[in-house]
Amino acid sequence: MADFEERIDVVECKAPWGCWYQTLEEVVAEVTLEPGTKAKEIKCKLSGKKLTTVVRGKEIMNGTVAGNVVTDDFLWTVEDNKLLRIVITKSDRTGRDCWQSLLQGQYPADPQVYDDMEKKLTMERVQRENPGLNFADAEISGNYQGGGPQWDK
Repeated sequence: MADFEERIDVVECKAPWGCWYQTLEEVVAEVTLEPGTKAKEIKCKLSGKKLTTVVRGKEIMNGTVAGNVVTDDFLWTVEDNKLLRIVITKSDRTGRDCWQSLLQGQYPADPQVYDDMEKKLTMERVQRENPGLNFADAEISGNYQGGGPQWDK
């Protein structure tokens, strides 16, 4: 699951039920719940690439996830009886798999948000590939679509 430091810099995509965001390794959906909602009132399932979420009998999400995932590495939690956090692990964790939407045809990122997501994932990838360098104040421009430039190793 994304650690606190990663969560500070995420680029959120708003949705009717809350928001979703992504890191190099995960896609996270945060569903705002009615206060007092218990885990036993939630049905959340990832079967193959199909995600279904039902809260108190009301369908919140139902569709095919927008990217390739590790289906046996799926987690959901209820926090403070008011937030459902769904964590989906990407199968491609290279930074070249920036999802344009959470589900195919549903909850798309607007173009500016998607652009910001791509920049963030590219910076995460560059930092991971260069652990001895500090990119804290770096900004990226130019070739960052699709995970950024390719360097021969």
